[in-house]
Amino acid sequence: MLYVPCRIFFIILFVAAGNALAAETPSRKPNVLFIAVDDLNHWVGHLGRNPQTRTPNIDRLAARGVSFANAHCAAPSCNPSRAALMSGLRPSTTGVYDNGQAWQPVIGQDKTLTTQFLAAGYNVFGTGKIYHGSAHRDGEWTDYHNPRGGGLRRHPSAKNDGVGGIKFSPLANDDDAMPDYKAVDYAIGKLNAAHDKPFFLAVGLVKPHMPWSVPKKYFDMFPLERIELPPHRADDLADIPPAGRRMAKPEGDHARMLASGRWKEAVQAYLATIAFADAMIGRLIDGLDKSPHRDNTIIVLWGDHGWHLGEKEHWRKFALWEEATRSPLVWVAPGVTKAGGICKRPVDFMTIYPTLCDLCGIATPAHVEGPSIRQLLADPQAKWDRPALTTYHQNNHSIRDERWRYIRYANGDEELYDHEADPYGWKNVAAQGQFDAVKARLAKSIPQVNHEELPRNAGRAQSGKPRPRRQGAGDQNERAVP
Repeated sequence: MLYVPCRIFFIILFVAAGNALAAETPSRKPNVLFIAVDDLNHWVGHLGRNPQTRTPNIDRLAARGVSFANAHCAAPSCNPSRAALMSGLRPSTTGVYDNGQAWQPVIGQDKTLTTQFLAAGYNVFGTGKIYHGSAHRDGEWTDYHNPRGGGLRRHPSAKNDGVGGIKFSPLANDDDAMPDYKAVDYAIGKLNAAHDKPFFLAVGLVKPHMPWSVPKKYFDMFPLERIELPPHRADDLADIPPAGRRMAKPEGDHARMLASGRWKEAVQAYLATIAFADAMIGRLIDGLDKSPHRDNTIIVLWGDHGWHLGEKEHWRKFALWEEATRSPLVWVAPGVTKAGGICKRPVDFMTIYPTLCDLCGIATPAHVEGPSIRQLLADPQAKWDRPALTTYHQNNHSIRDERWRYIRYANGDEELYDHEADPYGWKNVAAQGQFDAVKARLAKSIPQVNHEELPRNAGRAQSGKPRPRRQGAGDQNERAVP
């Protein structure tokens, strides 16, 4: 009989008991840091679209995981983009196509992303702009924080509040007067707190949404004499069909901007506001890195849609071209992503909901209309044959694969762009017969169900006050600083 000293025996017994306990206790699910950035187009450094932009913090986050270079919104407008992403239901399914259309009556509380995480045992915290405006529902969050700024003042150097509906001016305030600063403060507090459950922390930054009004130091980063206009052509609407021209509205914002002579100032202001948002993202990343949760937290950062600054004689979102639909999408998933991955496969933001469920071991509800992209997080070069789909108003769709963008409007008008040969989408080749097979292939992704437009409401989506629908109307909170 083998003799085991008493001390060693008890050590062996203690280790064995510990191993048995560990085997019976499931490992804790990962936390989620969910970062939504309002009106951020693809002008971020690592995507290379605009060399003037300065986004060191978004770029260092991308360097830690996988960045999607061909990512697109479900709808080029705040309300429908966010309602689709948070519910898993496309605009064509719900009828939520634009701002001012109430999503709450058509999206049940059981459908939302946050509800799934609550049901899975997570604490779910939110701050800032996750849905359009300040809309959210009680019962879908453990706690929700509405940050408030105060006393914002134009800097004495500001000429005025911008040009027509394009609002911009430097501020005399410091960063800590901005609502986004307070949202990040709240988030850092949650990151530093002790948690008895895994957490889902949603942080919605309002900038670079208009007004492009941020502390003057961010404007100073982009001297006006060095500003370059985005690549554009004066005749870019010449081959665009009537439905596309109606979305562009060249007689509106663009005509006013040209008449003002302040196009470069507007570009400067947008770059400055992106730089401010990037600084807030830097604070958030640093807060996570200094917390005990760094190594067990999934990060996903997304912009809710793109933005035009004069390309195709168009400003704002509210269109189906590359500038309006393309936006950053960055994932850091411990144990899944590898540092520095760039994925060029086309994805849309309907993938975010199912991918988060997949990564966190939560069953994806049957209603969700997007696939998980976990395989692309693990291998950005993995085979992928699904295009990205963007919808703006009923029966207007844009389908993007790795090379082509096909747009079909409700009246049958078409556009087709070869972004490999024509990266800025200056040549519509839809009428050229040799590309009929390309159009037919991409058209297979057009939804079979296209719900009728929901009525538009005044003010907040939940107010219930009727308002005539005005296609392409700006967000309700696109106002100048008083």
